Amino acid sequence: MALKLRLARHGAKKRPYYRIVAADSRAPRDGRFIDIVGSYNPMLPKDSEERVKLDVEKVQDWLKKGARPTERVARFLGAAGLWEWKAGNNPEKGKPGQKALERIEERKEKAEARAAAEAEAKEAAKEAAKAAEEAAKAAEAAPVEEAPAEETPAEEAPAQAPAAEDASKE
Repeated sequence: MALKLRLARHGAKKRPYYRIVAADSRAPRDGRFIDIVGSYNPMLPKDSEERVKLDVEKVQDWLKKGARPTERVARFLGAAGLWEWKAGNNPEKGKPGQKALERIEERKEKAEARAAAEAEAKEAAKEAAKAAEEAAKAAEAAPVEEAPAEETPAEEAPAQAPAAEDASKE
């Protein structure tokens, strides 16, 4: 029989409350346990003393009997000075998975393409501005001659229209 000091969940839905219990490792999480050695209420602020309560004498007694705390309970015991808790070192935990790496690569490609398109658009805008500037300079340099207004064809057109009407009446 392997003894564990672990959390057993109680409380309502979305309102967790945990008991720290000494239990057989083969028993269900919220099932049969041997002794309650403390409590943990994650709903309280982290600096609250009521967040983690431990019965120090019971904990020491169960540790002497060979009970091993789970990772979370070992943290609580380490904070209370009852257990030497060492942070686990899992360098693979923080790395993104294969699909996440693919998405990151895809985003990089899209960002590069967008940056290239923006640079190309800026370059085209600069060239268009230069061309407009050159055209304006050329227009200023050349003397502007006002072309005579070509109103004569406009005057002739109405005069010819009545003549055509007269011809059709005869």
